[in-house]
Amino acid sequence: MDDHVIDPRSHADPCVAGGLHVPLPDAAGLATVEQARAAIDAIDAALATLLEHRAAVAGVVQRLKPVGGFAGRNPGREEQIVAAMAERAPTLGRERIARIMNTVIETGLELSETR
Repeated sequence: MDDHVIDPRSHADPCVAGGLHVPLPDAAGLATVEQARAAIDAIDAALATLLEHRAAVAGVVQRLKPVGGFAGRNPGREEQIVAAMAERAPTLGRERIARIMNTVIETGLELSETR
């Protein structure tokens, strides 16, 4: 496994404190169920951290928009998000990414309404 820094921007962002180091194994190099599950667990830990941070930032967006919550959804912005992610994850494809991100966005909106 190699450590990679997930950095979606090519320039430094003063709002981001450091980077997230995630072991990204070559799936073809995993020889046992235990190795594969350990790799999944490491990726899931990073994913959970990213989702937590995304929800917090999305909550800020909801507070700053004139109309928040589900009524304030922006289909154009959501399509931009899906398109950018589909470019980064072409094997998942646009349709799967759209389903995943719809769930992420709806969950974030639910969370922002409870805060």
